[in-house]
Parts: sequence; C-alpha cells; structure tokens
Amino acid sequence: MTHYASVAELTAAVGGPAQTSDWALIDQERIDRFADATGDHQWIHVDPERAAAGPFGTTIAHGFLTLSMISDLLFGLTTLEGSPMVINYGLERLRFLSPVPVGSRIRAQATLSGVTPSARGVRVNTGVTIELEGNDKPALVAETIAMFVLES
Repeated sequence: MTHYASVAELTAAVGGPAQTSDWALIDQERIDRFADATGDHQWIHVDPERAAAGPFGTTIAHGFLTLSMISDLLFGLTTLEGSPMVINYGLERLRFLSPVPVGSRIRAQATLSGVTPSARGVRVNTGVTIELEGNDKPALVAETIAMFVLES
C-alpha cells in the first residue's frame, strides 16, 4: 500500500513502480454468484459438465467478472490524505486477453499513469494488468479512472 500525503505527492508518483495486489481465487461459487447477479448464465461459465467438453476444457470466469475484480484487487493499494472515498469513474481502454479458468488465481499489477484535478477531487488514471497465475499472457489489461473525492 502507498499512502500519499497530498495531490502533489500523488502526481509526482505518476509513472513510478507498479504495485502488486494479493492473489484472488476465482472459484465456481464466485462465477455462479456473478452469473446470478448479471443474468449471464452462458454454459461456458455455469455448466461444468458441458464446459468440460467445450473449447476451454472447464468453466471460465465472465470477462466482466474479471474486470469487476479490479476494484477489490486495487482497494487500499493507493490512498490519499483527505480522501474519504474513491469512486469508479471509468475506463480509457480495456482488452480481455486470456480466459480465466475456474480454480485460477488472479492479481493486479497497477501503475499510476495520470492525475487530473477536478471540482470534486482528483481523477487518477491507473494502468492495470490482471495477471493469471501460471500464464505468461495476462487475463486483461485496462486503464482505469478513479475519482478520489476530497473533503471540502
């Protein structure tokens, strides 16, 4: 975790070393809960028997499940003095590069790529790579934008 005492200190960290999250397990229960939450019950995600004979040999996580894990994986890696909350603001780009088979572990590599002051606080762009344990190719790459809301 890196704590910044000011927006100037945060801005000076742009392009610095990557931070790495802990590993997170993508198990069938998590995949099933995501399917229930989104209504996406495609067999490649929720039917282990059919998926065993499918193109991946097992069920795989939804791409958007992997994307949604970014918030959890990055939570607390970067904190800013005077910011009581961080809000997802958007994405600049996103690519899904590898399927995430059930039972896999993923983690985030995150590098600050931009800081932009705004009326409510500061927008922070972060280059994120979701690594897939044991795989040379990442599950996804994205540039996220978070709004660090600043106390008035």
